[in-house]
Amino acid sequence: MDYKELEVWKESKELVKMVYEVTESFPSSEQFGLSSQIRRCAISIPSNIAEGVGRNHVKDTIQFLYISRGSLYELETQVILAFELSFISKDTFEKVFEKIHLCMKLISGFINYYENKK
Repeated sequence: MDYKELEVWKESKELVKMVYEVTESFPSSEQFGLSSQIRRCAISIPSNIAEGVGRNHVKDTIQFLYISRGSLYELETQVILAFELSFISKDTFEKVFEKIHLCMKLISGFINYYENKK
C-alpha cells in the first residue's frame, strides 16, 4: 500500500499546509513558542501515517496511527489556545478546526480498518 494514495495522508498533509499559512501571522514573539509547537505537531500527523504504513506490519501501523491521532488532539488544543489568545480569527479557527475533525474521522476509520485486519 502506498501511503501517498491514502485520503487520510492527503488530508493531513493539507492540514499541515493550512497550519503553516495560519501561523505565519502569529506574533513574532511566538516564533519559538506556540507557532513552532503547532507546526511540529501538525507535521507529525502525516509523518506518522507514512511511517506506520511503511512498517508494513499491522501492529506497528496501528501504533503509529494512534500516535498520529494523539497529535491531532494535541493540535486541536493548541489551535483553541491560539484562538483564545487572539492569534487567529474565528473564521480561520473554524476552517482549521473543521480540517482537524475531518482528519480525526479519517484516522479513526483507518485504525478501525487495521484493527479488523488483526
